[in-house]
Amino acid sequence: MRLYVAAAPDRLSDLSLPPAQTACAAYGIGTSSHLSVHAFSARLPGGLMMLSNENAPSVENPDRLCREIIGECIRRRYTGAVLDFIPSPAADQIALIRRLDTLLQRQNLTLYVPEYYGMCVRYGTVLICTALSGGTLRRRLTEAAASFAPRPIALDCQRLAMDFLIPSPNGEGVPLLTEQLWQLMQGRSIFFSGDLCARYFTYRTASSAHFVLFDDGETLRRKVQLGAEVGAAAAFFMLPEVADLTGELFPSYG
Repeated sequence: MRLYVAAAPDRLSDLSLPPAQTACAAYGIGTSSHLSVHAFSARLPGGLMMLSNENAPSVENPDRLCREIIGECIRRRYTGAVLDFIPSPAADQIALIRRLDTLLQRQNLTLYVPEYYGMCVRYGTVLICTALSGGTLRRRLTEAAASFAPRPIALDCQRLAMDFLIPSPNGEGVPLLTEQLWQLMQGRSIFFSGDLCARYFTYRTASSAHFVLFDDGETLRRKVQLGAEVGAAAAFFMLPEVADLTGELFPSYG
């Protein structure tokens, strides 16, 4: 399984990772169906390009945008593209994904799409988020692999840090910053959930009980190992989310 770090190019330049293990988050959808590229200094070629649909205008000419994406991949020797797309029912973006899936496959380039868009592709790899608050991660990945087959899956290793009320009627927690998590866990007993591949602890305030789930370097490595066991093709980590863990996750380049 190949591991990737995805980040803006200025952050990638601070890493000692080889470019082949990076996804450059410098791309968006511009006006008139053109590829929008955030300026960045020259870097060694290779890795993947990451394309965002944040504030994207309507894509009226998907072929034009696809040609520019493929051209950028060839120019910078990217081996494919990762779509960092928020879920959207927009017909133009779905049409773009379907067209890009076909054209990248013809160029022997890999397309990675979020799970929401998994059924839009025939050849692409589907990203499955590993941050769970219930169930079991093994079952989640196994069922996803079976559901999207023959398309492969990859792991979106989102670093988990959530504070849940007990009981939690809707199953939704409050995201914690690293500093907040660190303060809450001081002096508390920390446990490991094999089902979720995450650590947890509990605490009480004057009015409520809380359950905190979080990842560290070891839990993220276990998730990668589990992904490899179910046949996942790759795993992605985001900066700055794992900035303090790159040495643990990529020990050869720490």
